[in-house]
Amino acid sequence: MAKKATTVGFRELIGDINRGNYVPVYLLMGDEDYYIDRLVDALESTVVPEDEKDFNSATYYGADVDVRQVISRAQQFPLMSERQLVMLKEAQAMDKAKTNLEKLVPYVKHANDTTVLVITFKGDSLASTSQLVKAVQSEGGVVFKSERLKDYQLNGPLADYCSDKKVRIDDKSIALLCEYIGSPLSKLFGEVDKLIVAAGNNGVITPDLIEAVIGISKEYNSFELVKKISIRDYTGAMRIVDYFARNPKQNPGVMVVATLFNYFSKLFIAAIAKDKSDPGLMKELDLKTSYALNDYKNGLRNYKAGTIDGIIHSIRAQDVMSKGVGSTQNEYDLLKELVFKIFTLR
Repeated sequence: MAKKATTVGFRELIGDINRGNYVPVYLLMGDEDYYIDRLVDALESTVVPEDEKDFNSATYYGADVDVRQVISRAQQFPLMSERQLVMLKEAQAMDKAKTNLEKLVPYVKHANDTTVLVITFKGDSLASTSQLVKAVQSEGGVVFKSERLKDYQLNGPLADYCSDKKVRIDDKSIALLCEYIGSPLSKLFGEVDKLIVAAGNNGVITPDLIEAVIGISKEYNSFELVKKISIRDYTGAMRIVDYFARNPKQNPGVMVVATLFNYFSKLFIAAIAKDKSDPGLMKELDLKTSYALNDYKNGLRNYKAGTIDGIIHSIRAQDVMSKGVGSTQNEYDLLKELVFKIFTLR
């Protein structure tokens, strides 16, 4: 097998596949199915022409196959074609999967150049010490690890997805979807697909559309609560908390508290930052869009560093009490008390 670099990102990898630049072995693994499925779709669409798939394409599933069957097929040569595609999907479903997959190592070290072998291992990853991982890397194959993103990392991929779909979306809509839908990407993008259909020829996703299609309120959500708190609008903040208490399924208290903790933790960083210019704060707070910057600038005007530190301690105490330690109040009564403390701490 020809040696080449194996450390590639998703965009580079799918670009190579779509250009027909293949390697003999792909090991696609991790707990974020979306990127794995996209790569598999690209390989299935391009490696073997449609009219040759009956002869030169084979798909096996981990729960139903022995590794030796996969190796035997991979060692064969394509029938009147440049290459064949052999897929081992859901390899994690094999009995003693991580051990059995090591049986592929001898094949990988002497891979058939006319075969493209693809192994998917979802929900987990093989360790870097795995002999299979080492063999694929050393022999010029591709090891791609698809890791599930944290909610605060979703903004960029969501914006990119909408751009690829030629749909416009504003920063507030991105923030709403990332906060209330979250990961995995397949779930998040599935909701976006519904919005794209609803947007029709208009091609714009807005908070109004999100409220109409998905049911996330554009006025009563965690981001609006942060906004009210940042400008010290106590009446507006309590109105939102009352809405949360009436709609608990859509607004779990733990999510609201997490949003407040994240905001005040970053606000404390902003309060002690030397560079408080807009670019400086964007960099210091690792903000991907300017949408949230005004909330931090308002917070800096209304809360001193010492007060912010006290608020963070109150949020932590509220989180403990919401778990039943030292309090029998429900989470929304505790949330109301927390908001009151935020506005009264000095």
